Amino acid sequence: MKNWIQHSKEKLVEKLWAAEPKIKSILKNSNHIEEARFILFDYLNRLERDLFNMRSDTYFVDLNIIEKRNAKECNRVLSNVMRTENEHLTGASPLERLIEIAKEAPGSLEKINEAFLCEFIALFRGITGKSGKHVTGQQVFSMKDGRDAAMIRSEQLDNYASLIRRNFRRYRTGFDRTLIRQRQELKKEILSYFGAEESQWQDYMWHYRHIIKDAKILGDLVRLEPDEVDGLACAKEMHIPFEITPYYLSLFNKSGRTDADRQIRAQVIPGPRYCQGVKESREKGIDMDFMGEKSTSPIDGITRRYPEILILKPYNSCPQICVYCQRNWEIKSIDDDVQMSRKKVQEALAWIRDHEGITEVLVTGGDPLTLKNDYLDWLLGEIAAIKHVERIRIGTRILVTVPFRINEGLLDVFKKYHEWGKREIAIVTHFEHAAEMTPDSLDAVKKIKNLGMNVYNQQVFTYYNSRRFETCLLRKMLKVSGIDPYYAFSTKGKEETIDFRVPIARIEQERREEARLQPGLVRKDEPVFNVPRLGKSHLQAWQDHEVIMILPDGRRIYRFYSWEVRLVTALDYLYTDVAIYDYLKRLSEDGENIADYSTIWYYF
Repeated sequence: MKNWIQHSKEKLVEKLWAAEPKIKSILKNSNHIEEARFILFDYLNRLERDLFNMRSDTYFVDLNIIEKRNAKECNRVLSNVMRTENEHLTGASPLERLIEIAKEAPGSLEKINEAFLCEFIALFRGITGKSGKHVTGQQVFSMKDGRDAAMIRSEQLDNYASLIRRNFRRYRTGFDRTLIRQRQELKKEILSYFGAEESQWQDYMWHYRHIIKDAKILGDLVRLEPDEVDGLACAKEMHIPFEITPYYLSLFNKSGRTDADRQIRAQVIPGPRYCQGVKESREKGIDMDFMGEKSTSPIDGITRRYPEILILKPYNSCPQICVYCQRNWEIKSIDDDVQMSRKKVQEALAWIRDHEGITEVLVTGGDPLTLKNDYLDWLLGEIAAIKHVERIRIGTRILVTVPFRINEGLLDVFKKYHEWGKREIAIVTHFEHAAEMTPDSLDAVKKIKNLGMNVYNQQVFTYYNSRRFETCLLRKMLKVSGIDPYYAFSTKGKEETIDFRVPIARIEQERREEARLQPGLVRKDEPVFNVPRLGKSHLQAWQDHEVIMILPDGRRIYRFYSWEVRLVTALDYLYTDVAIYDYLKRLSEDGENIADYSTIWYYF
């Protein structure tokens, strides 16, 4: 597919009609759009019937069954985007655009872009069994049986394992000896800059007191790239806070951005496009509460989307602010008034007591482990005293940002309320990349696990961890370090976080072609899209979402269905995705071989 990225629109149009000359003829010779739609649907229906027709004169009779299945799926998607209902819902008509292109109407190519043409080239090839995903007649096994067949299969599996190892070697983990040495050197310089001793590095309060919130201090300690300098200046101008703990800063490469720290820097240094997006949202009065949390909060401090679990948010900041944070609309600087009053927390607790269906409380925010031990002791004790609560989850990134916070005092608090058979205290953390898993983080995990507690990870699948097998390496590092992969979140449609967003097709491709090669206990995380107000929709279940439109700029519009659609008549939700073409172009500009991603067009 790399040559598609390099082609002009005119060249792509040639490929479009070469892929499906019959459709060009239908569109070109139709007198109006509804005639074209009628004939096109009749043609697509005949194609689908012929897919599984065993007559010898049927074009598809010798086609590989997997290619047939793909053809059927492409037919479904193509039919969807041609329907009048979906045109009405989205205000777009790809059929109208394609008719104009087929008739060579003046200005027709100006109304669409390369991304649009690439989507339809893929669909046209797909419906006729020419996607190239599977070669006709290809077999997984030879015709042999028994030991001979087993040896052939084992060799194939060895090739898969070799593919995994080869890709893993592209990336570095936090246990890489060279990285450890470099980070130790930067740690010494950070301590020296603040006039501190080595022993203070283990004091989490020292890290809290020296959170980097000033671009000059950051620039004094590490070399910043021009785009990072621009982003920080923009953030200052627009009063957008950034915070980086000294520990997390030590994970940077001192002399400038490298492949080993690009994802680390991107998480905490606001970019120019992010700042501009926030500015535009503020000026237009756009509500940045993408998840509609205000509409799922029955009382201050609580968010509820599911029957038995709710979120309790007693603290509204973190030692470190993630640029792509779901709650960037409400997360404040650690220096602000960010702790909910005890009176408000007590009112929230009383609400939980009155609702016996709540068996699990997720304490998050903000990062609740920023709070002091005595307060956490009180809060966890109050929740634990509610008879119908059997699990308390703590959502925290402390293991990544300040692992020294997991000290004896905090462990004593956990120990008081974690009681198997009665009540579980569980940690849900947020590692984004294998480079974040360090010896210090591992020590913190060990301390928690030694109490018999479980630790889970929720990853956000962003551009910066979306390359081939990059997230697979994270899963491997997590599992061997005592952390269970739990969720992989598709990035949401928050316009200000466009630099992080990845097409839904890529997270589906990652699951089927990369994660599927890992052992089951390693690939335990579930890829999900968090639907505003309604909650998580599982991306592995095609029944829970469908492509209903392809816009002139190549972006797909998905219709998502609520998790409870099989229980009640629930609302749907329309989501406009990132264009696959734009994602691949960005990968190509960053040096990726996008031929490795060629099947991405066929994930819906």
